[in-house]
Amino acid sequence: MAKQVWKPSTQLGPLPPALVTCGTVDSPNVLTVAWTGIVNSSPPMTYVSIRPERFSYGLIERSGEFVINLPTAALVRAIDLCGVRSGRDTDKFKLAHLTAEPSQHVAAPRLQESPLALECRVKETFNLGSHTMFLAEILSVDVEEKLLDERGKLRLDKAGLCAFAHGEYFALGRKIGRMGYSVKKRRAKPADRERR
Repeated sequence: MAKQVWKPSTQLGPLPPALVTCGTVDSPNVLTVAWTGIVNSSPPMTYVSIRPERFSYGLIERSGEFVINLPTAALVRAIDLCGVRSGRDTDKFKLAHLTAEPSQHVAAPRLQESPLALECRVKETFNLGSHTMFLAEILSVDVEEKLLDERGKLRLDKAGLCAFAHGEYFALGRKIGRMGYSVKKRRAKPADRERR
């Protein structure tokens, strides 16, 4: 395949357009962050990278806490609005019809409308240039009960999550595989066993 070589940029996707909540339940703020991900499994660690001029930056820097709320396709208008409006002069919760509810381990609220939230406490801060990265430990994962099957297994495929890639939002579609399926041994069907 022929490829063009472009200058360095942020062309990695898809990413979760996460709704990051900060502040308190009484004085909440929410912003959309695409620069987030998992960096460690034990202890579970994540990060958000935020421009210092953003209103939420100061709230997170002072409190050392935030909540990453996974977005659904039904929240796409709120996702966009919370990424382009500032909490400095706008009540984004009211404008986006979002509800702040208490978290279990941090003062920052979680979103009632989000099916899954990661409560986080900042461990280290790195000034990287245009953004500052808040490296944080995940203190708990708050899961909507309707996403659990009868055995208690998380079924994120039922959540209706969305993704962000190159300035556009996408609804996630059907499951096409699972981790490790490419090397799993195929079970012999009863007819195959009878032939042996």
